[in-house]
Amino acid sequence: MKQVLIAGVSGAIGGALASRLLERDSQTRVIGLCRDPENAPDALRSHQRITLLPWDAESSAAPGAIAEALESLLNREDGIDSFIYAAGLLHGPDMFPEKRLEDLDPQSMARAFAVNATGFGLLTQALLPWLRHRAFKRVVAISAKVGSITDNGFGGWYAYRSSKAALNMLVRNLSIELPRRCKPLACVSLHPGTTESALSEPFSQSLAKLNVHTPEETATNLLEVLDGLGEDDNGKFLSWDGTELPW
Repeated sequence: MKQVLIAGVSGAIGGALASRLLERDSQTRVIGLCRDPENAPDALRSHQRITLLPWDAESSAAPGAIAEALESLLNREDGIDSFIYAAGLLHGPDMFPEKRLEDLDPQSMARAFAVNATGFGLLTQALLPWLRHRAFKRVVAISAKVGSITDNGFGGWYAYRSSKAALNMLVRNLSIELPRRCKPLACVSLHPGTTESALSEPFSQSLAKLNVHTPEETATNLLEVLDGLGEDDNGKFLSWDGTELPW
């Protein structure tokens, strides 16, 4: 049985990834993390091969609680085959992407970093005992092209861009350390492409000019990239179509 852990499973991309994984392979089991499992899609909540656990990326106690729950769910020897971090925060109540320097807000910055970057690092730390098995495993952070420093030609979106750049740096750091402790492994950042979701919904007018994917299409694209990952891909920043992006 393959074990896949998805953080942010109640979101559009996380939920679509879980559904696609369960649909295509009867030997895959998903452990899904989200703030409130009751808000996860009905199809996931009722599925026999998924376990939903409460997890809040902004809580410092959350990673420890997940590790404790996994002790009774999953033998460390069996381990986790894929860890996908699909949690993300762009906007919310009293929080919207900044257009200029005067829009910077310390609370919004802190929230963006907690959800988009710190949560990934701390969760990887908590999952380390389940990543030490001898089979090949994938550690994947769903990032964003706007987190690329080299590609940034427009500015703005300070909190989101900065936190996704921080996420990418965490991936690069982990891609150096984890192979020493969890080999064989590929740790990568993935840009999912523009996807119909609650995250993108406020920008529907701007998105009309772009190639926008449904969550199901995005899940199919990302899983095709994941399926093709090997140790040589460790430490890369990849787009949804498999091409490599600049950091």
